[in-house]
Amino acid sequence: MIRLHSIRREMTPLLRLAVPIVMGEVGWMSMNFVDIAMIGRVGPTALAAVSLGSAVFIVFAIVCEGMMMGSDAMVSQDFGAGRLEECFRTLWAGAQLALPLGLGCALLVAASSQLLVPFGIAPEIVHQTIPFLYAMACGLPALMGFVAMRVFLQGTHRVRVVAFAMVSANLVNLAGNYALIYGHWGMPRLGATGSGVSTALARLYMMCVLLGTMIWLNRRERWRLGRYAGRFYWERMAAIVRRGSPAAAQIALEVGVFSAATLIAGRLGAVAVSGHQIALLMASLTFMVPLGVAQATSVRVGNAIGRRDAEAAEVSGWSGMALSASFMSCSAIVLWTLPLPIVHIFTYDPEVDKVAVSLLAIAAVFQFFDGVQVTAIGALRGSGNTRIAMITDFVGWWLIGLPLGAWLCFARGWGVRGLWFGLSAGLISIGCVLAVAWRRRVEWLRRELGSATRTP
Repeated sequence: MIRLHSIRREMTPLLRLAVPIVMGEVGWMSMNFVDIAMIGRVGPTALAAVSLGSAVFIVFAIVCEGMMMGSDAMVSQDFGAGRLEECFRTLWAGAQLALPLGLGCALLVAASSQLLVPFGIAPEIVHQTIPFLYAMACGLPALMGFVAMRVFLQGTHRVRVVAFAMVSANLVNLAGNYALIYGHWGMPRLGATGSGVSTALARLYMMCVLLGTMIWLNRRERWRLGRYAGRFYWERMAAIVRRGSPAAAQIALEVGVFSAATLIAGRLGAVAVSGHQIALLMASLTFMVPLGVAQATSVRVGNAIGRRDAEAAEVSGWSGMALSASFMSCSAIVLWTLPLPIVHIFTYDPEVDKVAVSLLAIAAVFQFFDGVQVTAIGALRGSGNTRIAMITDFVGWWLIGLPLGAWLCFARGWGVRGLWFGLSAGLISIGCVLAVAWRRRVEWLRRELGSATRTP
């Protein structure tokens, strides 16, 4: 049984690792936040186009990222066991996998844009969404290269540069949006397309920052990374894909359900999809904090397993969930009490305001469970188990949440609020199941690793 002092002791190293990752994740989400805020000034149609385009793009991007996260537990466990050369091999395997994965998904993003018209999206929205998607697709290979280096750096506790890259990329994106959305500094006024071009350039910048850091670390630490680059690590790439496929599927199921909800909201008109996107953006922004904590928890759990310390892995998992749940409880209070000032960051349209405010109240209800489920996924991933989250997400999102939401939306006439009620029910069930799954995983770890004592 875990004692309270064990969790208090774990909080310091967990926070030291988590805070830069959280800053990076918030910086990552801030790009979309800035995009929506700036494109919202152009009008509801442009806002709906960027919202729908982002919903389609994020499915492919997050699946690619989830696949690359298959190397997460490999790096963190090898680092915990002191096998740094194995970490280098995994880094190269991830880099070799990143380029073809990014190019393949970029082609799929471009092709998917042609499905918007048959789905019933308004033509004026589709007209602006398609070039936005083309621009976003161009940034996918660079994004995958960034993720490959990011996993290595986080797994070896070098997280500050990741945070710097993701936060500073917002300045690149902000300047690009200002120039390309509105046509300032002699640039053409591209509207929604300009937002996509700006985001792609920001992701190229992020990759270059990490690449420069890796070159500098290679010289300073005398890693001699070049000697690992002479061959393809087929077996290691296969291991990344094998571990990453369930994680990618789990992320696709989760992100995909919100993308599907956005497409459904698109059938209700520009006002509904704009209000939906504002509420979803705020829920996603608060989600970035437990997502960062989840990544830190995954690393801590993996390091502990590399040391064959089951108790430390258990403490890291529960500590991460406690930290995420505490933050999300506070964010729920903010969303519940200050919805209108939040909505006015994006728009003053009274019809959009009404929809977004009602959805933020629903978002406040599921915040606690959202924090628990994502951190439980991180703990399970750090222990090498990515399948249970995939199964749980499929049942919770696609068999409970989305069908219930669609029924409430159309059959009961609740509109977009019905969608959110259904998704909330699915999310709450997922959070409860994954907390139990981590408890059972801990019991398995104790049997596999023995009763090793926790190292200070």
